[in-house]
Amino acid sequence: MAFNFGAFSYIVALIADAFLIFFAIFHVIAFDELKTDYKNPIDQCNSLNPLVLPEYLLHISFNLLFLFGGEWFSLCINLPLIAYHIWRYKNRPVMSGPGLYDPTNIMNADNLSKNMREGWIKLAVYLLSFFYYLYGMIYSLIST
Repeated sequence: MAFNFGAFSYIVALIADAFLIFFAIFHVIAFDELKTDYKNPIDQCNSLNPLVLPEYLLHISFNLLFLFGGEWFSLCINLPLIAYHIWRYKNRPVMSGPGLYDPTNIMNADNLSKNMREGWIKLAVYLLSFFYYLYGMIYSLIST
């Protein structure tokens, strides 16, 4: 049993992915509350926008560990989501602060359904990634 940089990167990815799962669950719950009129759009955007950059930076950080550790398959399965995050943040609405969600158009039916679908897809990706990282960690700890 050998502890190498690959195992370390999988351990960090597991912990970070647990946080990303919580972010995705919060995203889905927040848009469900918005859809059912439990919260107003301004409060919703004030609670969601501060979480955008930490989510993206957390995702990129453990993928940099995969890059430095030579875990190419793990990096390749995350590249489409990283590219989507970069594209999404680059094409965000013009606002005064960081974030993706604008209170003036978050209640549009097409934006609401798109954001809800995005939350569910991210949750599925992060859950599948979590189990893959668990497998990768165990495999890299067992192999020499």
